[in-house]
This record gives sequence, C-alpha cells and structure tokens, in this order.
Amino acid sequence: MLEQRYAELKTAEKGAIVSIVAYLLISILKLSVGYWANSSALRADGLNNFTDIIASVAILVGIKIARKPADDQHRYGHWKVETVASMITSFIMVLVGAQVLINSITAFINHKTTTPDPIAATVGIFSAVVMVLVFLYNRKLAKSVKSSALMAAAKDNLSDAYTSIGTAIAIFAASFGINWLDSLTAIIVGALIIWTGIQIFSESAFSLSDGFSREELRTYKADILAVPGVEKIVGLRGRTYGANVFLDVVVLMDGNLTVSESHEITEEIERILSEKHNIFDTDVHVEPVQSYKP
Repeated sequence: MLEQRYAELKTAEKGAIVSIVAYLLISILKLSVGYWANSSALRADGLNNFTDIIASVAILVGIKIARKPADDQHRYGHWKVETVASMITSFIMVLVGAQVLINSITAFINHKTTTPDPIAATVGIFSAVVMVLVFLYNRKLAKSVKSSALMAAAKDNLSDAYTSIGTAIAIFAASFGINWLDSLTAIIVGALIIWTGIQIFSESAFSLSDGFSREELRTYKADILAVPGVEKIVGLRGRTYGANVFLDVVVLMDGNLTVSESHEITEEIERILSEKHNIFDTDVHVEPVQSYKP
C-alpha cells in the first residue's frame, strides 16, 4: 500500500501543475484586460487567480515533500506536509483577499467608478469555462488518487469559475450604465477570497490538530464489532496524515484464546478496515475480557 500511495501522490502532482498553468494564463489575461478595459472587478478577479498560482505551487511542493519516505525524525512519514501546504495557501488567500476588499470598499465609498469595456465580460466568461474544465479534471484526479490537497484545489477551481461568471455579469451590467455594480462585485470577490481561505484554514487546522470525524469512527466501530471473536471495543482513535488514515484500536477478546487465534482476529480487523474503508494503518491492541478493568 505504501508504494501505491507514493505513486498516487506522484499522479496528483499533474493536477497541481494543470492548475498552475491555467491560473498563470488567466491571471495575466484578466489583469491586462482589466486595466485596459477599466474594470476593477476583473482586476480583483485577476488578483484572486494570481493568489491561486501561489496556492497551487504550495500544494505541488507539499505533495512532493509528502512523497518522501519515513526517516528517524519522521516515523510516520512526511504526509502532513500536504496539509501544511493547504494551510499556507489559506494565509496567502486571506491576505490578498483583505487587500482587494479594502481597495474595493474605498473606491466604492469614494464613488470612483468607471464604465468598463464589454470585452472584459467576455474574458470573464472564457475564464469561467476554463476553470470548470480544470475543476472537473482535478476533482476526478483527486478522487482517484485520494488526495485531500488536490480536492481542496479542485473546490477552489470551482469557486473561481463562479467568481468569473459573477464578474462577467457585473461588467456587462456596468457597460449599460450601472457603474457601481462593477465596484460592488470587486468587494464581493474580495470577500469570497477571504471566505475560501478561512474554510481551507479551518479544514487544515482540524487535520493538523488530529481532529477526526465521529461519524466515521462509529462506522469503523460497527465493522470491528462484527468480526467474530471481538467482545467489545474499549478504545478507538483516528488521525490523518495527508490523505492517509491511521487507527488505534483496543479490543476485548476471550482470554482463553491462543496468541495465534487472537492474532488472526486482529489481522481480520486490519483487512476489513483496509479493504472496506481504505485505512492506511491500523494498530490493534488486545486485552482479555475476563481481567479487563477500565
């Protein structure tokens, strides 16, 4: 499973590279046309995509480091670097989003509005189509290689598509005289950048602090209790390293079982969790039910 996981991370790098190339081209296009066509909304959206370049690079670097094998100082490997990369991305997004939001609010309050050229709306629609295609590619790839970082990138791709569509609508409306809508959309874009960054930070912090879904633990518990020979579960803890799930289980068994018999049961627990839930590593500790004291 270890070699397979390293191969999956290698494949996940393709998605990050696709995102980098797409964001680079789109951000240059949006910023250039945004300044030429006097569209603050398109410029704000271009800055949004520029932060996504940095975010995608961070994810790419994180995936590469996560592929490094375990060593004396990293007994569980370097999987968590993938999550750290996502957290760094969230900081960058919040900072840039705050800058866009402050500038847009200032321009809106001071009535610094302009009438953008309609071609800016065309750029917005084109960008939305590109980002939807990138989203579909990365989502499919993330599911196949089980990469949480790449899935986060895919969600960001989709939010960028929505943002581009909103930007195009605002620019189109502004070209008909509703000038304030262009600046208002820039404010919304800034807020969306911040909100996306906060969401990514929250998910990353939850994982790095060894948070784990109670619902998933209940599912694992039910499957473990269904294994013949398991009398009771007195301990079940889960943690994630990147996309890999590690479980610590303490089960009660009949104390009259031989070491070989109890070992076969623990092997069955590990097999079921691996095949049914793709658990990367399960550590099963056995206690005799007759003498167990909580």
